[in-house]
Amino acid sequence: MKELSLKVAVIGAGVSGLHTARELKTQGHAITIFEKTNRLGGTWAYDPRVEPDPLGLDPGREIVHSSLYQSLRVNLPRRLMGFLDYPFTQRKDPREFPGHEEMLLYLEDFAKDFGLVELVRFEHEVVRVERVDEVSHEWVVESRTRRSESEEEEVFEAVVIVVVIGNGSSAVDILTEISSVAKEVHQALRASDIHFKKLESHDNIWQHSMIECTKEDGKVVFQDGSFVYADVIMHCTGYKYHFPFLRTNGIVSVDDNRVGPLYKHVFPPQLAPWLSFVGLPYRGVTTLIIELQSRWVARVLSGKVALPSEEEMASSVEELYQHMGESGWPKCHTHQLQNKFDYEDWLVTQILDLPPLEKWREEMYFSALKKIISIDDDEFRDTWDINKWMQEIA
Repeated sequence: MKELSLKVAVIGAGVSGLHTARELKTQGHAITIFEKTNRLGGTWAYDPRVEPDPLGLDPGREIVHSSLYQSLRVNLPRRLMGFLDYPFTQRKDPREFPGHEEMLLYLEDFAKDFGLVELVRFEHEVVRVERVDEVSHEWVVESRTRRSESEEEEVFEAVVIVVVIGNGSSAVDILTEISSVAKEVHQALRASDIHFKKLESHDNIWQHSMIECTKEDGKVVFQDGSFVYADVIMHCTGYKYHFPFLRTNGIVSVDDNRVGPLYKHVFPPQLAPWLSFVGLPYRGVTTLIIELQSRWVARVLSGKVALPSEEEMASSVEELYQHMGESGWPKCHTHQLQNKFDYEDWLVTQILDLPPLEKWREEMYFSALKKIISIDDDEFRDTWDINKWMQEIA
């Protein structure tokens, strides 16, 4: 199979974008990374600003797009969060579960060590990604800089859209942290079997069904009929997929948070391999999934790995959708992985030159997941002896 060297646009300089760029560069492609802000890190770049309306009722308020809070610490052990060939070793924070600043330093070092910084066009917001014509695989990427109202166009042979998704664990972190200083904390949950109750493990935390409505005086009414008067409402609702710049004439769309159709969450069958997405799946080790997906994409674009035919990929997507429908799995959870490492293991088989994943990674992740979702174990970051745990499973 003839190896190819392509001109590729990568959108975003967060975890997904940086690792994808590294893999593409390693495979000999010419890379340009478009980053809307003036720094690397994506969701790991902390923004200390807060919105002026604590209840979030004013539609005209300034929106602060930040996924971090100052006290955030990673919820997976650092040895699990690092890339396979670039360990997440200590920079300034020695803890096994360091703060977000440590993760940003790790990503900045990664970008420097692999010569990625010079590939980034900072303060370039992508406003349009569209095929040159319906028969070509070339793409026009239109970007706008903060300093100028003018827009620039450039043609690329392939485009990789990169994404980072949250999985709701921050809500538990924030809930337990606030409870130490707040008089009362009330949590609204989407689960259908949740009823108004006080948690046995905390004296000042109550759980409710979802919010029915809010009033200007701070009254929050829940679907179960209960209500409270709140001083602050915090939205820990995860993310919605939104690609306003992407124009594919309906070939790829977002419907109830399902991005599709995508073969294995990455390639649109009709546009593969020239358009791809990295970082959509969640409920897994995000950095590992991103690493494996980006290695797969880079090798496919290089011609080292072949994709199935368009018809076979489309059939695979339909089988997934049909299975979800038959099992009652909501469309909005299309990209939520099940409680196995099947997807990660499958990706390894596609990369060809990567050995099977060590079993401890899967076991450590699911051990951590149990701790993450348990409000009763909110000190696990400091009490879990990872070295001892590793010896016990050896």
